Amino acid sequence: MTRPAVAEELLTWTPGSGLVCGPPVGGRLLVADSWLVRDGRVRGLDRHRERFVRACGEAGGPSVLRLLEFWHVMTDALPRTGEWFPRVELAAGSGELRLLLRPAPPLGAEVRVWAAGQTDPRTVPRRKGPDLDALARVRDRASGAGAQEAVLVTPSGVVLEAATASVLWWEGDTLCLPAPQLPLLPGVTVGLIQARALRSGVRVAHRERTVAELDGREVWLVNALHGIRPVTGWTGRRLRAAEAVRAPEWRAWLDDSMEPLPDV
Repeated sequence: MTRPAVAEELLTWTPGSGLVCGPPVGGRLLVADSWLVRDGRVRGLDRHRERFVRACGEAGGPSVLRLLEFWHVMTDALPRTGEWFPRVELAAGSGELRLLLRPAPPLGAEVRVWAAGQTDPRTVPRRKGPDLDALARVRDRASGAGAQEAVLVTPSGVVLEAATASVLWWEGDTLCLPAPQLPLLPGVTVGLIQARALRSGVRVAHRERTVAELDGREVWLVNALHGIRPVTGWTGRRLRAAEAVRAPEWRAWLDDSMEPLPDV
């Protein structure tokens, strides 16, 4: 049964008791995953489930059967009206599974990026959750520099991703991504974009580039909340932001790819 819409709630799941509102018992986040829900529609929910289940397994979380039971109950609890940005969580200590039900923040169609090149502060870069606080501090520094996001780089200066988004860019007609051997979060939205590029015959390449080598290119930040946001300005370095020629068509496609939440 679908829950009525609420302002914001942290709900803890217990087998047999369902989701219950109350203070968390568990400690720091071991795993987190989130996505946009717009009037009961979502992008790539199966991919989010697979990533969450895999990450919980890597973190020593509950059994796959228990995780899928939680996912079933969680999906049923998501509102079918309005814009929401729910987050599922696995907590340390108690192994709590939780749903943070929260309204979506304002969505952006473009983004200004701090190009200073922040050395990656994450301790577990391939798993979302443990490093959210550290990434929030990076975004705070970016905000102080007049930007909304910051680029994370390796010690040698190679671009990894942004604090809350994956980085893609165009080199001619080739859609480029950071090399897969780099410490990257497996982005759900990046996966959807790659799949569409391959279906459409668009060449995709993995390349190692510094922030300076993105100068004058069409660069996108992509995530499950905002979708595709072309970079329209850089701060901290003298970089040119290219006109977002391809982004409007790809944004329209991504918006149209949202599917109804399953009836459970």
